[in-house]
Amino acid sequence: MQIVQAETARAEHPLDVVEQLAAEHDFTFDRDHEDEIAISTAGALAEYHVAFTWLEDVEAVHIACAFDLKVPDRRRAEVLNLIALINEQLWVGHFDLWSREHVVMFRHALVLAGGAKASGRQCASLLESAVDACDRFYQAFQFVVWAGKGAREAFEAAIFETEGEA
Repeated sequence: MQIVQAETARAEHPLDVVEQLAAEHDFTFDRDHEDEIAISTAGALAEYHVAFTWLEDVEAVHIACAFDLKVPDRRRAEVLNLIALINEQLWVGHFDLWSREHVVMFRHALVLAGGAKASGRQCASLLESAVDACDRFYQAFQFVVWAGKGAREAFEAAIFETEGEA
């Protein structure tokens, strides 16, 4: 069902805003194609590989944030269970298992329908939410993949919040 026809000219490419953000923050980035930019950034627990892609047909900036953690076939089902538990708790974005590469990634999109312009703050928010989600659940994925823990146990360890200081 198509309600609105997407025929909007844009004064600025939405990924130009992302490129400017990356340059201002001294992120390592590569823009080989007009509609894609790859950024490397350090989170609290890992180095993250972030891809921003402009999807013209849906007028959206898509973000995919992955970390170096290959999921072996024998742990695939448990990782998928963990992803389901995590996604139930997320308000924006979601985790996926990229089957071709066996890599967990966080995905989200900024819809810019009708010629809406992406702001630096919106793009920074996309990046921050991706890194925050990956930082929050990175260890849960490690527990499942490397320590052989179950999805529920790993999830509960990830959402456990300490109060005060020791």
